[in-house]
Amino acid sequence: MLFPSENGRPAAWIATDIDRFQDGNLANHCDVLQDEATTAQSVSGLPMFGDLFPA
Repeated sequence: MLFPSENGRPAAWIATDIDRFQDGNLANHCDVLQDEATTAQSVSGLPMFGDLFPA
């Protein structure tokens, strides 16, 4: 899920939820948030998603 940087942050957030179920019940839940990598931060020179880096 990609959140636009309209929240005043310098970069868009990349977010994911990781859930683990056991016996039909939610056993664990984790949220992960990370700033989207910029051109300067990308070791491979490729964007995290798609073909272009965010503007």
